[in-house]
Amino acid sequence: MTIYSSIRSNIIRSYVMMAGFSVFIVFLGWVIGQASGYGDGFVGIALFFAIVSSVGGFYFSDSIILSMSGARPADRKRDFDFYTVTENLSIASGIPMPKLYVIDDTAMNAFATGRDPKHAVICATTGILSRLDRRELEGVVAHEMSHIKNYDIRFMAIVAVLVGTVAFISDMFLRNLWWSGRKRDNDRGGDQGIFLIVGIVLAILSPIAGTIIQLAMSREREYLADASGALLTRYPEGLARALTKLSADKEVLEAATNATAHLFISNPFKGKDSHAWFSGLFDTHPPVADRIKRLRSM
Repeated sequence: MTIYSSIRSNIIRSYVMMAGFSVFIVFLGWVIGQASGYGDGFVGIALFFAIVSSVGGFYFSDSIILSMSGARPADRKRDFDFYTVTENLSIASGIPMPKLYVIDDTAMNAFATGRDPKHAVICATTGILSRLDRRELEGVVAHEMSHIKNYDIRFMAIVAVLVGTVAFISDMFLRNLWWSGRKRDNDRGGDQGIFLIVGIVLAILSPIAGTIIQLAMSREREYLADASGALLTRYPEGLARALTKLSADKEVLEAATNATAHLFISNPFKGKDSHAWFSGLFDTHPPVADRIKRLRSM
């Protein structure tokens, strides 16, 4: 495996999943539209409301996340390595210097947020800044800058809209079925009855499937950021060593929530790694051991 082939492979897999998910939403909306009597226009209505509800979060998510995390602006003198490493990588990557923030917590972690490279933030804990050497910190910052350069925040925002659309369609259908189902029972023909049964099954299972797909794409973007970060530093071992230290740190990051866990470079809740396929479906991050193996094979 080369750095370039890893980047290409992860980009392709991410967009194939996203395209398949979009087709699935159209199919879900069509089936439920037929079952509920709204017709083909049901998909467009649901997608419109899901997008509108996501716009506010897209533009203000960085401020909200930093406020929730209790982060402070980084200081060049106080956080010298963090500041200068980011400056150097910003020049090397050709993207604007992101704003830097620090969470005063001894747990080791970091994340990036912002809607584009001109409005980007990298945040690190005091734990990771104090326990990594400069080359390891360079690997972590390069990983986070790759998230910014690859527009991962925007990509995952689009995915969140798609997942929200699935939930919206399913919820609208089940609510409509509950309140008006009895009145319509006599009006449904054979074909609509079949659509109704299929629609109920899809409405129940689709939100779960959507969440699993969202988490799978989040894991793919982590692999992509690892490979892109290694390309930026030309030193995969730096990030591999940093991930080794991160996996050994069992302290839970108190500032993290379920809504922000996927942003961090490693699982902030430090849940036990599980090899069970069902457990792995709901992980926000790929296994650290696998990430390290991929980096060291480049």
